[in-house]
Amino acid sequence: MTDVTIKIAGQAGQGMQSISYLLGKLFTRGGYYVFTSQDIMSRIRGGHNFSQIRIRDAPVYCNSAKVNVLVALDEAALTLHKDELIKDGVIIFDKEKTKFDAPGLVLFPVPLEKLAKDYGKDKIMVNTVALGALVQLTGYPVDLLYNVLKDEFSAKGMEVVNRNIASARAGYDYARNNFRRECPCKIGLKPKEPKRMLISGSEVLGVAALCSGLKFYAGYPMSPSTPIMEYLALKAKDFNIVVEQAEDEISAINMVIGAAFTGVRAMTATSGGGFALMVEGLSLAGMTETPIVIVVSQRPGPATGFPTRTEQAELQFAISAGHGEFARIVFAPGTPEQAFQLMNKAFNLADKYQVPAIILTDQHFNDSYWTVDSLDLAQITIDRYDVSNKWLNQPAYTYKRYQLTESGISPRIYPGLRNQVIYADSDEHNEEGHITESAELRKKMVEKRLKRIESIRQELASCYVYPEDNQETMLVTFGSNFGVVKEAVDILNEKKFKIGMLHLSEIFPFPRESVMAQLGFSRKIFTVENNATGQLARLLTAETRIKVTDKILKYDGRPFSVEELVDRIEMII
Repeated sequence: MTDVTIKIAGQAGQGMQSISYLLGKLFTRGGYYVFTSQDIMSRIRGGHNFSQIRIRDAPVYCNSAKVNVLVALDEAALTLHKDELIKDGVIIFDKEKTKFDAPGLVLFPVPLEKLAKDYGKDKIMVNTVALGALVQLTGYPVDLLYNVLKDEFSAKGMEVVNRNIASARAGYDYARNNFRRECPCKIGLKPKEPKRMLISGSEVLGVAALCSGLKFYAGYPMSPSTPIMEYLALKAKDFNIVVEQAEDEISAINMVIGAAFTGVRAMTATSGGGFALMVEGLSLAGMTETPIVIVVSQRPGPATGFPTRTEQAELQFAISAGHGEFARIVFAPGTPEQAFQLMNKAFNLADKYQVPAIILTDQHFNDSYWTVDSLDLAQITIDRYDVSNKWLNQPAYTYKRYQLTESGISPRIYPGLRNQVIYADSDEHNEEGHITESAELRKKMVEKRLKRIESIRQELASCYVYPEDNQETMLVTFGSNFGVVKEAVDILNEKKFKIGMLHLSEIFPFPRESVMAQLGFSRKIFTVENNATGQLARLLTAETRIKVTDKILKYDGRPFSVEELVDRIEMII
């Protein structure tokens, strides 16, 4: 079975992300599944960055710590990453920049910068030269690489395309003509496979929003959420939507609330610091019963923290954010397929229950790329729950925006309907929407807004359990840890452990009955979380009274690798 990890490392500005993306497309077209991730410093030039791509025959959702090939674009990359290589691991490096020897490893020194200048007319083409050499050494068809380069750079003109192809060919030819030793890391072209796509977490969220009828987006750039806005801005004209870069996050969420009030589907995206600024607006949406969608892409805090790294420390924040008590929905997808489905569900449930819905992601999810077989458009539905037509023939001026109903959901029409007026206020209000000081009415309105929580809970899917048979030990996790926990479970069960996973992607209102039913047979329960305080463990115990045996936590700004997680589980099991 093919399972190869390639690491491309160097300074910011040397194009590691470009190589990993192009490799992802290349191997996806060749019939493989890939997962690519980024480790980026918060700077434009210099420092040390790397991208990692894992190539498998089967779907892959996480990193491996075992590196098969290192493409070192500077000397620091050799020093920092040579010990991560497996025995007979391969290193491609610039022989004119670095003198290097490493017993037990297979070295392929290539004059990367010289070839880039000679054939690409610029040393910036170093990454493309390395790409060509890598393709030759792994035994992959070079014509497929040329096609990928044409597709990627054609919008920049044929001169750019030709320089990239010339650079790749130079690297390919140098490797073919100068290295007689067989590369131990061959990745041949697979037999004809169905077409698949390579997509990032940010892109799949944008695609799902467009498919779900998004018409208005407002946001302020804050990594790691910014690529969502960039993707939607590129598609705005094609899909006839408005994408507005606001002056700050406070303005962004209030624009979104205003757009949703008029009747269009509206959303924003931010990270923890931006979400902190949006919290008063979130409460406004709760009080005015305005359906909006917010993507909160987590990164390490407090304050600025690690702007370009990952964490899961805003679970409790998302569930409890806002002054006062009101219903909300919180989802945390773990795969592109889940994100596609949950974005659609967030819009539909937000409209149905007239509440804000939060999609909780993180840098690792947003910036990584996956190979997926397809995104099933047949799953997408657009349910607006608009009753405007029913009010066309009602007596004039009888509409009550906040009518008290048995379900807690009031009929919702949009402004502009003939002979009806919509009043909305951030103060406590009566059924018509006018300000009130009535203690009795205040109690009824609070209960009305909260009544929907139990109804929403019934709409949420059961938690994902793998394998399906009851296990003695269960790993409970959420969000982007889906893939690494699932693979760790497979490895541990091959070692005769009886272990399973429970993954939560539809987190709030908490699916307590489903969780209790699944965990009732387990003697040991561990949570796996990217935070320092065990926020999921606290939520699990608060909602179910189930005692967590131990917590496996990671909060250094990096995601778990599967080997690291397996080792930590074996230490405490």
